[in-house]
Amino acid sequence: MDEHYDCIVLGTGFKECVLSGLLSVEGKRVLHMDRNSYYGGESASLNLQQMYEKFRNGAKPSETLGSYRDYNIDLVPKFILASGLLVKMLLHTDVTRYLDFKVVDGSFVYKTPKIHKVPATDSEALSSPLMGFFEKFSCKKFFVYVQNFEEDKPATHENLDLKKMTMKQLFAKFGLKEDTIDFIGHSLALHLNDEYLEKPALDTVLKIKLYADSLARYSHSPYIYPLYGLGELPQAFARLSAIYGGTYMLNKPIDKVYRGEDGKMRVESQGETATCDYVIADPSYFPDKVKVTGKIIRSICILNAPIPNTNNSESVQIIIPQKQVGRKNDIYVGEISFAHNVCAKGKYIAICSTTVETNDPEKELEPAYKLLGPIVEKFITVSNYYEPIADGCNDNIYLSESYDATSHFETTCQDIMDIYKRVLKKDLVLITNRKTQQQGGEEEQ
Repeated sequence: MDEHYDCIVLGTGFKECVLSGLLSVEGKRVLHMDRNSYYGGESASLNLQQMYEKFRNGAKPSETLGSYRDYNIDLVPKFILASGLLVKMLLHTDVTRYLDFKVVDGSFVYKTPKIHKVPATDSEALSSPLMGFFEKFSCKKFFVYVQNFEEDKPATHENLDLKKMTMKQLFAKFGLKEDTIDFIGHSLALHLNDEYLEKPALDTVLKIKLYADSLARYSHSPYIYPLYGLGELPQAFARLSAIYGGTYMLNKPIDKVYRGEDGKMRVESQGETATCDYVIADPSYFPDKVKVTGKIIRSICILNAPIPNTNNSESVQIIIPQKQVGRKNDIYVGEISFAHNVCAKGKYIAICSTTVETNDPEKELEPAYKLLGPIVEKFITVSNYYEPIADGCNDNIYLSESYDATSHFETTCQDIMDIYKRVLKKDLVLITNRKTQQQGGEEEQ
């Protein structure tokens, strides 16, 4: 191991593996190490026996749940927007060749007291029970404006400057009311809270267009999900890195990381030392360089039936906007099933998550539990949300943030792109040629 690398990556979480793959494609010499014996770190997918070892002190799973080998349960569950950043990264690197995807059946939003399918087009808005008769026409006008809007074509702006106008002002311009604003801001633009309302409208309009573009690809919903679970993603990017010369070492405890007198970074493990120009790591490797900015609760539930009122869907996303249940942060519910090779035949996995606001985190998930129907088994984690104290440019140690409560990958990919830019001092430009895009599209069906 006593060699020099451009970069040493610590931890095989999703973010670290994607960065390892992207840097390898850039021609960087990468050494990737993890103290664990498996890929994925905090974002791993575990079989049922591993889940019981982690959450039940090694107790034996009930035989009624089926074979433990049939399970690939995500510790940090998220769906992939079909036209979002992660798909662009997959196509940019041609990682789609290692993965198979299935379209998520539906996307729903909670409006007291029940869930409704998310309308994302002007025609769906007219038939949605989420809005009253007159509100539907206002919403249709808003959707038509968003669909026609192109940032580089002022003629589509209708004399509105979305860089100066707040989103609250834009909603008011179209006469939209609070409940309609709620589902647009949280279920289409996928904002985590209502802070976006006082910010320039451009970002939110582009997020809604992204949702609509993703929905247009498959019509059922804007989301896709990899067969055999999200644990396939880090491994796919690890394979990519290896093809471009990256070196992987699992089960390697990290003893010390420091800068030598020659200015090179040094990583010591089991009596061996490797040098590099910079280190990328997940927050757990440098507890003194991160701060806790919140807590995330995730509840992984095994069900015997699909979530009620979702048309017997084998996979769905449900967003419970904060205002509907008197909170500051949204609650997210994602359901996947045996159809995705993540659990035994006839079983369903529903994962509920949110940002913790009280001293009784699980009680905060009650609105989600009420939607699920009978729960057979439940695994709960409450984890700190870590953010790096510094950007890494001074000490050449670049740290990722923890995974947030959202049930999609957009914020996760933004963090990846931000680290990439800080490390290489340039933007990550995602290029997908026509041939690659066509192959990716076929595989996602």
